[in-house]
Amino acid sequence: MNQVILKRKISMRVANGHPWIFANEVNEAPEGVNPGDIVDVYTHDKKFIGKGYINPRSQILVRLLTRKKDDVINEEFFYKRLLEAWHYRQQLGYVENCRLIFGEADYLPQLIIDKFNDYFVIQTLALGIDVWKPAIVAALEKIFKPKGIYERNDVPVRELEGLPQQKGFLSAPFDPKITITENGLKFFVDLENGQKTGYFLDQQDNRRAIQHIVKGADVLGAFTYTGTFEIHAAHYGAKSVLGLDISQNAVDQANRNAALNGVDKNCRFECMNAFDVLKAWAKEGKQYDVVMLDPPSFTKTRDNIQKAITGYKEINLRGMKLIKPGGFLVTSSCTNLVQPDLFLEIIQLAAKDARRKIRQVSFLTQSADHPIIWGWENTHYLKFLVVQVL
Repeated sequence: MNQVILKRKISMRVANGHPWIFANEVNEAPEGVNPGDIVDVYTHDKKFIGKGYINPRSQILVRLLTRKKDDVINEEFFYKRLLEAWHYRQQLGYVENCRLIFGEADYLPQLIIDKFNDYFVIQTLALGIDVWKPAIVAALEKIFKPKGIYERNDVPVRELEGLPQQKGFLSAPFDPKITITENGLKFFVDLENGQKTGYFLDQQDNRRAIQHIVKGADVLGAFTYTGTFEIHAAHYGAKSVLGLDISQNAVDQANRNAALNGVDKNCRFECMNAFDVLKAWAKEGKQYDVVMLDPPSFTKTRDNIQKAITGYKEINLRGMKLIKPGGFLVTSSCTNLVQPDLFLEIIQLAAKDARRKIRQVSFLTQSADHPIIWGWENTHYLKFLVVQVL
């Protein structure tokens, strides 16, 4: 069996649970190994740590799949892992739409599987998991007997692993434009061309968190994508809802979603640059009862972390200036590198510059079908905050 021996000063970190092993943390690695092969990993003093897949082309040389020496990495292994993940989601009540596999948090590094009722979308973001794609598809077929499986591997991160970007059917072809139900509302989902896997399931619980504050309110939403928060607001009794997004395609789909749910009379979407509009409307003195901000990730690298901090502070500052005294700010960050304490600090700085006091209503994270493993920062990425702006 191929063996990887870790350096002395690194091995305890990995021994304490982290699944990633970087190339500069390895003392000995097998020669002539094929990318994607399974290797055994040992500490510097030859104590077994786990098994994982190796890729000499990647900065992360090994990603661990198991800590059990007796585990055999084969089709049955992946079937059992998917079944365990599905049982966990069922225990939490996620039976219709959910993230079935959340990579490292489900002990299947770099594998993402989203379940949209009877349809599934797969992302294999590292070479070592991409090798097992047929086994993963077979497991889905066995457990769920799905109507369709679609691959959304059109993501640049695969190129770091020497993999091509690609997308397409992993089952018999089907119409990738589907409709799902969330919190009693219906939404069009484009599995083929929508962002990420077609829909953001990580906010499905948080969208219920606005139901009381939006009743009878004039609501402004920015970075709306296909309008899920805004349509929930209208459904929960908002007087008027305006959503803004820079993508005309997203705006068109959001307006279709509003009509689909019968709220298009008081909920509409317009194609605008939210950064510019928030600033201009604050100067004009426009006021709303509730402002909702759900921007995309501002950085993927630590090199640009300061720009991300500045961006979050700026949009939240502008948002607060548009809120009537006593109104509410609903704000999110999906930037993994902006951890919860830092995000709260940014919001406090924005409030100070806006000369507004804020009172926390709730501070939440991603929905529970996206599990968080304590100590693994990459599994805890979403921050969702509701504050009253005084």
